Amino acid sequence: MTTALIDIGVGNLHSAEKAFVRMAEGATVVVTADPEVVRRADRIVLPGDGAFPHCRRALAAAGGLEEAVLEAVRAGKPLLGICVGMQLLATVGHEFETVQGLGLIPGEVARIAPTDPALKVPHMGWNDLIVTGGGHPVLEGVATGDHAYFVHSWQMRVADPAHRLAHVDYGGEVTAIVGRDTVVATQFHPEKSQATGLRIIGNFLRWRP
Repeated sequence: MTTALIDIGVGNLHSAEKAFVRMAEGATVVVTADPEVVRRADRIVLPGDGAFPHCRRALAAAGGLEEAVLEAVRAGKPLLGICVGMQLLATVGHEFETVQGLGLIPGEVARIAPTDPALKVPHMGWNDLIVTGGGHPVLEGVATGDHAYFVHSWQMRVADPAHRLAHVDYGGEVTAIVGRDTVVATQFHPEKSQATGLRIIGNFLRWRP
């Protein structure tokens, strides 16, 4: 089994690679920007850091990589989005400008707007998950109250509430995990979220949707 960790040149993937290798139980984890490697992989991880438009354009410009990702999803291969990689799955993002996403999970990416003026944006640091999609295999062993590490100013607002599997309270509900069919994604960084994050990574690597 091979997991392709996609490198679109918008973040340091060293920590993520280490976490996936640690949980892979001997399976292969490869960091790649090669569409053919993505097509041959058994599962795909799409990370992203920075601004939505920059990450979206980097993926589109990566020589067939976007098409390979979409082909993999159409073929029923599991995909995990991380941070901005989760936001790219939406229909559209509004950070700085309006940019179309991949449309794998209908919804939009909008700025976090806490109702409490004392809460600053970006939403940065540890926060407790509120799990609403506990039946999802990637969330096995993950419960409300488990904490994860966030660094973001924008969030995905799903069109179908059933696609939001977990959120956090940050002056209002902020999306933390989404999922649909063979696609699942976390706004937080699982590789930086200690036991909770490693559990999610391990569950994803064992998931057979």
